[in-house]
Amino acid sequence: MRPTNGVISFVLLFDKGFNVQVGSRETGAKYGVMIENLSRTLIIKCSSYRQACWWKQEITNLAERHGQDFLTDHRFDSFVPARHAVPSRWFVNGSGYFSAVADALNQAKEEIFIADWWLSPELHLKRPARNNHWRLDVILKRKAEQGVRIFILLYKEVGLALGINSEYSKRTLLALHPNITVMRHPDHVSSTVVLWAHHEKLVVIDQTVAFLGGLDLAYGRWDDQEYRLADLGNAVEVDSAETQETSHSGQESGEERRDKDGSRATETRPHGQDDDTECNVDGKIWLGKDYCNFIKKDWVQLDKPFEDFIDRSYTPRMPWRDVGVVVHGAAARDVARHFIQRWNFTKTVKTKYKPSCFPYLLPKSQTTADNLPFVVPGCIPANVQILRSVECWSAGSSESSIYNAYLHVIRDSQHFIYIENQFFITCADERNVYNQIGDVIVERILKAHRAKKTYRVYIVIPLLPGFEGDLSTGEGNSIQTILHFTFRSICRGEYSIVERLKNHMGDEWVNYVTFCGLRTQAELDGKPITELIYIHSKMLIADDRLVIIGSANINDRSMLGKRDSEMAVLVEDSETQTSTMDGLDYQAGSFALALRLHCFRVHLGLSDDEMAGVQDPVSDQCFQEIWNARATTNANIYDQVFKCVPSNSAPSLADLREIASGPDLATENPEEARQKLARVRGFLVQYPLFFLNEEHLLPPLNCKEGMVPMEVWT
Repeated sequence: MRPTNGVISFVLLFDKGFNVQVGSRETGAKYGVMIENLSRTLIIKCSSYRQACWWKQEITNLAERHGQDFLTDHRFDSFVPARHAVPSRWFVNGSGYFSAVADALNQAKEEIFIADWWLSPELHLKRPARNNHWRLDVILKRKAEQGVRIFILLYKEVGLALGINSEYSKRTLLALHPNITVMRHPDHVSSTVVLWAHHEKLVVIDQTVAFLGGLDLAYGRWDDQEYRLADLGNAVEVDSAETQETSHSGQESGEERRDKDGSRATETRPHGQDDDTECNVDGKIWLGKDYCNFIKKDWVQLDKPFEDFIDRSYTPRMPWRDVGVVVHGAAARDVARHFIQRWNFTKTVKTKYKPSCFPYLLPKSQTTADNLPFVVPGCIPANVQILRSVECWSAGSSESSIYNAYLHVIRDSQHFIYIENQFFITCADERNVYNQIGDVIVERILKAHRAKKTYRVYIVIPLLPGFEGDLSTGEGNSIQTILHFTFRSICRGEYSIVERLKNHMGDEWVNYVTFCGLRTQAELDGKPITELIYIHSKMLIADDRLVIIGSANINDRSMLGKRDSEMAVLVEDSETQTSTMDGLDYQAGSFALALRLHCFRVHLGLSDDEMAGVQDPVSDQCFQEIWNARATTNANIYDQVFKCVPSNSAPSLADLREIASGPDLATENPEEARQKLARVRGFLVQYPLFFLNEEHLLPPLNCKEGMVPMEVWT
């Protein structure tokens, strides 16, 4: 740090590679001191050997006093240890998560850190929006005017491959206020990193409260447990119970500030809208680009945020299911430390960020971590460990603790695992797929089978991958490619879970593992419509005691550490309550049990009186008579009414084209369709394991998808 002005010119964080050496052989200088960590080396030249030894001793003492948490190996090879009694809370869907983020942002006093794969500045965090008070860019501008420093890290996409327009997001955010600083990474020209992405999603307030999970602050992510397909306006209040639990006490009156002549506010306020200017008079929940169905059409013209890009009077939106979490105190400090490591690394490697207007950041001391200025309502204490996937290209060091935790938790689970994930690409063949999550699932089921013990695996994934395309017209090569690797993991070929289980137990595999998706229905333009619910969650629950929530998908990109950067949290319950497991009394964790029961209630459409049937997730009643039976019934009804895609009725592309070309019951006889749909309960449907099983789904080598390296898909 330059003493004259306090500008920090260099930061070395304690980590497992931290080392201090003296001597000319080690340092290359006569009286040198070498200080290094996993990403950087600093050599100080002293005036004498005695002075060099003094520096080494002082720095070593400092490390021993204040750096022990970061100098040693931790469980799962994480960069930080587990933290105890951390106030924690889960969120299912964007409604509650975004509302809590908005309230927490509103209480920031010093600094805000945001890292996203995609960020939409004009995103409304509370719905329906009556004015702009809770719009993301307006909140950030308001806090910046109050003196809060805001640092935002965005993934710099390859423009030809993705249309998220991070340049527009950066430009819009920087125009709000000088206290907002934005960096994008990587630089594709100088770094040669073009295949991998920064994929973590996190918001940190004053290094004391941290939100993370699967939810970018971006269009299409806001939903509640209604999963609406239509939005033509005149909405009723939609704040669900999970939203209402979040206190609005952080809202202040008269927060908007202007320069004396008002000119600056007018220039920098996006689209000339003030905080409390009335907007959305027709009561829509999803405005402009926020109303989307990205399999029908990917986003375009993001610099025109309030203009629709699909016809909402004809095309249903695609609901978005996701899971997030908030942690406080020492665990939030760990999330902040990850952000700071990435921020400082980006500043170091990108020349354009060298100037002091892009400052180095410093982590706060863990000794003050428990001094919480506020706690997000609804939290309970739990033991929490922050996990990562990072590599030298993304953060300057290597780590795959998310992957290690997944393997460990599945191996050690005693009764069941429940997985919700956007992808399911696994089962290592050491050629195209390397992560062994599917292999460990097979091992755990076979162990139970040999011991004649009950063990259940619930897997819930999207019915179709989230790429624009129409399989029936041959315009879905990206969708087909992901389907190839998904089916290869689940049920097709020697490496798949089902085929390996069949080799040992025949058709008994259905007693151990179930694969499902989510679908819903509505009315639009006077007729029944349906659409899949896009599952973007990255969550694992084990034995109603352990939960992993984060940004990491089940595929090589997220898990191996060498590819996409990710962040997750492992929550181990410290508070328990009496439940039932495998027919016996059982002490379940309060955090994990409440989350699992919430998921089951929504998926299955259960009333309060019916919840007793799913209290024991291992029982035949829950697994077969309720879960699998309802998924089968719902899927059959949807196929009868809509001829849904994907479907077991289409084992080939020829069958798929025939189905797509003919009328369905919803069109021919809407009233009969409604009568059948009245029998649908919840959203759960069977995953169609026989869909396109007669086709080779990998793309032809002469198309653009076929030219992409295979590891991009896996």
